[in-house]
Amino acid sequence: MDAVVAVTHPLDPLSLDEIASAVAILKDRQTLAATFRFPITRLEEPTKADLAAYRLGDRLPRLAFILAIDISNGETFEGIVDLTAGTVSYIRLPLDELPYGQPPIMLCEFETVEGTVKSDPRWIAAVKKRGITDEDIPLIQIDPFSSGYFGREFEKGKRIVRAVSYWREDVRDNGYAHPIEGVVAVVDLITNRVVDLVDDEKIIPVPRKKRNYGRETFPEPRPDLTPLHIVQPQGPSFTVDGWKVEWQNWSFRVGFTPREGLVLHELGIKDEGRLRPVVFRASVTEMVVPYADPAANHYWKSAFDAGEYGLGRLANCLELGCDCLGHIHYFDVPAADDLGQPFIMKNAICMHEEDYGILWKHYEFRNGIFEVRRSRRLVISFFATVGNYDYGFYWYLYQDGTIQLEAKLTGIIQTAAVATGETYPWGGMVDDNLGGPTHQHFFNARLHMDVDGGDNTVTEHEFVPRPWGEDNPYGNVFDTRSRVLKRELDSPALANGETGRYWKVSNPNIKNSIGNAPGYKIVVMPSPVMLAQPDSTVAQRGGFAKKHIWVTAFDAREKYASGDYPNVHAGADGLPGYVKQNREIENADVVLWHSFGHTHVCKPEDFPIMPVEYAGFTLKPNGFFASNIAMDLPPEGNSQSVDNRLLQPSADDTGNGSCCHT
Repeated sequence: MDAVVAVTHPLDPLSLDEIASAVAILKDRQTLAATFRFPITRLEEPTKADLAAYRLGDRLPRLAFILAIDISNGETFEGIVDLTAGTVSYIRLPLDELPYGQPPIMLCEFETVEGTVKSDPRWIAAVKKRGITDEDIPLIQIDPFSSGYFGREFEKGKRIVRAVSYWREDVRDNGYAHPIEGVVAVVDLITNRVVDLVDDEKIIPVPRKKRNYGRETFPEPRPDLTPLHIVQPQGPSFTVDGWKVEWQNWSFRVGFTPREGLVLHELGIKDEGRLRPVVFRASVTEMVVPYADPAANHYWKSAFDAGEYGLGRLANCLELGCDCLGHIHYFDVPAADDLGQPFIMKNAICMHEEDYGILWKHYEFRNGIFEVRRSRRLVISFFATVGNYDYGFYWYLYQDGTIQLEAKLTGIIQTAAVATGETYPWGGMVDDNLGGPTHQHFFNARLHMDVDGGDNTVTEHEFVPRPWGEDNPYGNVFDTRSRVLKRELDSPALANGETGRYWKVSNPNIKNSIGNAPGYKIVVMPSPVMLAQPDSTVAQRGGFAKKHIWVTAFDAREKYASGDYPNVHAGADGLPGYVKQNREIENADVVLWHSFGHTHVCKPEDFPIMPVEYAGFTLKPNGFFASNIAMDLPPEGNSQSVDNRLLQPSADDTGNGSCCHT
């Protein structure tokens, strides 16, 4: 187990002592009541300019951002605590500026919802109409779900969740196989009461067929799977110094926030002995999952998993041989619970190397030269479980200078009860009397670019056929059409696979080996955009998912694609609002935002647990290097002559140990 490291750099996450001190200072200076809770406690990160001054010898204060809410009355404020001076340097009341925005939902609030719902006589009467007995109620699963926003009085300025219910016969049962359709309780988290109860007139029986997934459900697993040991007898190729990592010419710092989870800082690569910056900060700042079923149980479902819950707060403890395979380095992350008490998130981040097939190869039959090199990539990852879904976020670094983000989607789908003899019109049937609503998953990655350490320009490119003519006599010529994104409103754009549209971030102040600006291009995967109507509340709240690409001028206040507080928010915040300022972005300090995702039409193979679906993007060097920088890889990096005795697994380096499930 890797120990939590001491703070040695301004970008290092807050230590346990710093978390405790920051909360204590805020409580003392603001005279906070015992009913205050702390959904977010994190480092207030220094900017590029701050770090430039730090490298010249300036001392930077350690600042902690704390979001505080009084659960007795909903009073909310943000505070910046100066740990160096022991003072509260800044206070902002977010609810004064965002009339309907709420802080993310806390685990301590989730724990109260079940009792609130089950004690409501209207809810009891509604579920009994659907065959639920008094004996059933103690085992019923109550899922609090972020509520969305529709302009109703009980939503405006209120801290609420909507709660749906699932029958279970045993505590180990998969409740999502047994949805109680047509019953939705709206719970006010401040007053701890049900403020609205939906009880559909149509009564659909609760599906009772069990679809469990615990290991006891499959007592005879397939017998023909032999162990696959991935070991590195000489140790890994990376080095770790606190939160700083170096690997195959790459250098970066690891960070972690309660909202985003894993963050990569100061990502750069050595080229001819010089460290060249590429990305100053990279993270996933938001994701939203809108559902396409208009029924009472589903129309409002549109969870903003980062802004309404916190991906970092819901990070898993990763297990050797289960989540990660090979020679692993884990990062334990200091964090704060809802009371502001510091604790350690064990094994929150996993880092290891993977073989990735052929990197480059050529066989020249004329002279017998045969050269091939295998590709290896560094994997930095974490997993978050948000209710029924599990999301993995995997950053990959490659030896040729490529950067990739891959989101892995798995877990359990939302389900709907379907009456016998009826079909499910809003998605796919996954079992008897059980439908899965069609829905979409959208992620947004925020890339604060720093190509070659200066101001950058973003250009858009696509390929177009050249008309027949003297300069195209055979009709085979096509051209690259390009445009410079000069201002923010030039930037919102859709990908186009037909024309191969891509975007390049370059440094116009530097010349590469052939006299052009060095750059990186973003290669997007085929990805949908949000299909909800533009005037719908979910489209207003998740406007970032209407375009694949956005570019903004850097502003330290603009951290998240959906804005600061999407929870019960009316919308029009985040990226659509940022770009309306229409600031200049040519040869400037720019942030590239990329929205990507997956449209999920449910099918039987997705149940009871959905196999992983993938979404993501790639950043590839484009005129950044003078040549293929992976030419100097050793040809015998994975020789078959390695003594098999060296491949015997040990307790420290094997990735095939038993998994802990606690």
